[in-house]
Amino acid sequence: MTHHKNPELKRRLASIEGHVKAINRMVDEERGYPEIVQQISAVRSALDGVTEVIVQDLVEYYVCKTNDSIGKEIAIEIKDTVSKIL
Repeated sequence: MTHHKNPELKRRLASIEGHVKAINRMVDEERGYPEIVQQISAVRSALDGVTEVIVQDLVEYYVCKTNDSIGKEIAIEIKDTVSKIL
């Protein structure tokens, strides 16, 4: 399976990594918990975005590999449903 979205995933993950390091500094600086929790929430949202990109890439792969129109419709429906959850 090819991973066409790897560059986007790497970019997003690098951003998340930087954000987590910033949260660690906030803890070291004894910043307020509400501020820290807000940043943790932002990281969780960013991770959901990574998951969504992975699901999109996976569905696009299966859609292009199948000749079955019903299979394509099902794959697209799954992608759309997961996008709504995230």
